[in-house]
Amino acid sequence: MTPAEQSRQALEICRRAAVVPVLVIEDLAHARPLAEALVAGGLPALEVTLRTPVALDAIRIMAEVEGGIVGAGTLLTPADVAAARAAGARFGVSPGASNLLLDACEAEELPLLPGAATATEVMALLERGYTMQKFFPAETSGGAPAVKALGGPLPQVSFCPTGGIGLGNAATYLGLANVICVGGSWVAPKAMMEAGDWAGITRLAEEAAALR
Repeated sequence: MTPAEQSRQALEICRRAAVVPVLVIEDLAHARPLAEALVAGGLPALEVTLRTPVALDAIRIMAEVEGGIVGAGTLLTPADVAAARAAGARFGVSPGASNLLLDACEAEELPLLPGAATATEVMALLERGYTMQKFFPAETSGGAPAVKALGGPLPQVSFCPTGGIGLGNAATYLGLANVICVGGSWVAPKAMMEAGDWAGITRLAEEAAALR
């Protein structure tokens, strides 16, 4: 899969909703009801971060939820890419980008949302063919003004800003011409998951989906 095709597919996924939930799942029992709650609320693209021992199993379970598009976040190595693909991930997200990681995603045919935080990083990914990128960490890298500024010299690149984004500032990013969606964890609070408040998470998802 070429970087251009990866970006085309990543763009299609990002266009599904205003927010891509960034999920840290510690209890495997939460996987299915969490995915069902978020999809019911209008957020079909789900990023499960590979930060916990149960993350890959959670992807396997969530991939079975009708209407969901489950991806793997925090991809760092070719081994991560292979494991995520084997678990059923339909897209990948990385905090940055290395040639080894990019090569692995292209070989595994896993659409990737590669991370970039500077004009140089954005340009390097664009040279390779990636026109859909993750701007990370968004708030500490200049926030919405930085993303807007990149749109001047690099209008052909679209972004999913992630990092420090919540309900209070998401609309500012989403109002930019070069932002397709944002990534955020606020739609799946740990306390709500532990309490099994899936209806509450659906309400948060509905609120986030309405931002577009």
